[in-house]
Amino acid sequence: MTCTGEPVRVSMCHCLACQRRTGSVFGVQARWPAGSVEIHGQATSYIRRGDSGSEITFRFCPGCGTTVYWTIDRDPQLVAVAVGAFADPNFVAPTLSVYETRKHAWVATPPELDRWD
Repeated sequence: MTCTGEPVRVSMCHCLACQRRTGSVFGVQARWPAGSVEIHGQATSYIRRGDSGSEITFRFCPGCGTTVYWTIDRDPQLVAVAVGAFADPNFVAPTLSVYETRKHAWVATPPELDRWD
């Protein structure tokens, strides 16, 4: 996958579905305009419905099962990419934290983040 330019948003999600999907206590994603993302190789898809009712189509590496990217039917012009897929410790930090009501009590997030419950 190749992403061109800066992401329009980098966020962390504490929803229970992201906790289950990642096997961790939150997921971190970066979103780009669809025209700025070039997909290479094969992917396996899984569709689930979010709390808002929107369908989210997750794409996984068919070899190792890693979540690589996903799209949301209500925002088809954007592609979300798992920040961990870049394996870059210098990747841009999140500016938004969502589903904080489901955040594990011991997780500390930077105080300057925007927050959506």
